[in-house]
Amino acid sequence: MNLHTNLGFFSVLLLLFILFSSSSLALAKAEDVEFTYEEGSSKGPQNWWLLNPKWKVCGEGKQQSPIDLSYKVMHEFTQLGKLAKNYKPAPAVLKNTGHAIMMKWNGNAGQININGTYYKLIQCHWHTPSEHTLNGRKFELELHVVHQNSKGETAVIGIWYIIGRPDRLLSKLLSNLKSLGDKDIDLGVINPGIIQFGSRKYYRYVGSLTTPPCTEGVVWTIVNKVRTVSRAQLRALKEAVHHGYEENARPRQKNAGRQMKPEGYLMRAGSSTFIVF
Repeated sequence: MNLHTNLGFFSVLLLLFILFSSSSLALAKAEDVEFTYEEGSSKGPQNWWLLNPKWKVCGEGKQQSPIDLSYKVMHEFTQLGKLAKNYKPAPAVLKNTGHAIMMKWNGNAGQININGTYYKLIQCHWHTPSEHTLNGRKFELELHVVHQNSKGETAVIGIWYIIGRPDRLLSKLLSNLKSLGDKDIDLGVINPGIIQFGSRKYYRYVGSLTTPPCTEGVVWTIVNKVRTVSRAQLRALKEAVHHGYEENARPRQKNAGRQMKPEGYLMRAGSSTFIVF
């Protein structure tokens, strides 16, 4: 076998090795996908509980989120008051989890107080379209502001958005969203107060995380006032996540027959009337 033959033989082997490695890498990446939002997929929301033994509550839980906040199943509750939050500026990073865009605070960014229990602000992330619905209505975007207490229990504030004027927080993040890959971006000090909450009217109930492992016992507070986001901001959020996660909202879960606790209510501003379901 001459030199040219040897070179040709090794070239073929090298080509086969590259093709095999590429195929294996693509297969590995496909297998690394923990869950999707694709309806009917083997890794879609209906099958999350089958993908990992630690995720069984996604299918077997009795207090799963999100739900429809329907006026038809609400009752009055007259004791709870204004949403008490005390935030302060802290260093933050922008992260691409693949299935969502997250801003995570490092250090003490403040807390909220729910019935005397303090929950430290941890992070916020976005879902498109909204996960929770109001009397069956979906919104273009839902922001989840996540907190944890000293026991590791979770409380989340949810905010709905429709298309309109730009959101202040996303305006600050827009250039970073457009350049965000899989590496975190250091944002410097971010004041959580830039998030427009509205704390006088809101819904509350006890549910779960809306992504695996779907842990229950989460205290949800959904702000009644609907905010606005621009089309460019919404598009930037969708383009920043990995392909296939442009819509990352878990389908609505059943709440019929759920034994709701007194934490779930809608407060009416300037009144002693509250609503619980």
